[in-house]
Amino acid sequence: MTDVLFYHLTESRLEDALPPLIDKSVERGWRVAVQTREPARRDALDQHLWTFREESFLPHGTDEADFAESQPVLLTVTPDNANAATVRFIVDGAEPPPADAYERIVFMFDGHDQEQLDTARAQWKKLKGEGHNLTYWQQTPEGRWEKKA
Repeated sequence: MTDVLFYHLTESRLEDALPPLIDKSVERGWRVAVQTREPARRDALDQHLWTFREESFLPHGTDEADFAESQPVLLTVTPDNANAATVRFIVDGAEPPPADAYERIVFMFDGHDQEQLDTARAQWKKLKGEGHNLTYWQQTPEGRWEKKA
């Protein structure tokens, strides 16, 4: 079964919390897809990943650009797995593809957005019923991740 992680953002923005998690995935040799709901959000994350750290960047591309299949990190608005990712991040309440296609799925949701909370709860219930290995992480006041379930 797929490992499914739920990251409940309470202290920071997605733009601050997502890049380090992607970076750790790439360090482990995993190919990554990040799925958003809207092209504008995908494009904003695309720009952000080039500049979020002064000393380096995350190699990535979007599903709109050439060579999407070659990207170690692909930002997308579709459920397709164009870069053969083994890890998929679902942000902003995007509708995920079937979990069985990945080793790990990571839902990141804004704890101050009721729609994203409701969507995450519905996904938790659905995926738990399918027998996947679920964990729930919440931010501490310092912005660190603490496993809650």
